[in-house]
Amino acid sequence: MIITRPRDWGRIKANLADVDAKSVFIMGCGQCATVASTGGEKEVLQAKTALEQAGYAVSGWAVGEVTCHSGGTKLETRKHFGDLEAADAVLVLSCGAGVQTVADSVKKPVFPGLESVFLGNVVRHGVFEERCQMCGDCVLDKTAGICPVTTCPKGLLNGPCGGMWNGKCEVLRDRDCTHVRIQRRLIEQGRGGTKVLPAKDYSKKLKPGSVNLRESKKGGAK
Repeated sequence: MIITRPRDWGRIKANLADVDAKSVFIMGCGQCATVASTGGEKEVLQAKTALEQAGYAVSGWAVGEVTCHSGGTKLETRKHFGDLEAADAVLVLSCGAGVQTVADSVKKPVFPGLESVFLGNVVRHGVFEERCQMCGDCVLDKTAGICPVTTCPKGLLNGPCGGMWNGKCEVLRDRDCTHVRIQRRLIEQGRGGTKVLPAKDYSKKLKPGSVNLRESKKGGAK
């Protein structure tokens, strides 16, 4: 899931001031931002209160089922057409993808209310960890299911670095070195030690990313 955190309130007010907004519509997300406690109904209502206390009128609010889903968000905005028309701007409490989806669905200025920080694993309720950078060139098959690109602060594929001490990371001293963890797990699984990994192929992570399943189906399996 996409992990988000609240955007600086001063930046939000500056964004609204830039377009001389007096009335704001708030859109949350029923998926990732709800789980992260940054953009669910509770947080949307908190934002509503904060905006009203700051002197803004809130024309309405909604929590989309999956705000980054284009079709669903278009339907959601149609349901609230009148409230959106009455707003000078839209504040979106979701990841950046959700913000862009809303911006494609309405003609009003749309601003982010959250910062997208990483693709995270839910460790337990309220605790999230970054474990994947969606690099498009996965090495988990070689590293016992532990991603060195993400969990090593230096992103080293072939480690450990010279600063590792007693199995601990040089940067995050309270954590075991990622490459020590990889070695241990491979040995525990009877797979020997790590092999030297080739340099990452960054051409597999060109921006902006795009996947068209319809075109793939037309072309057939390859």
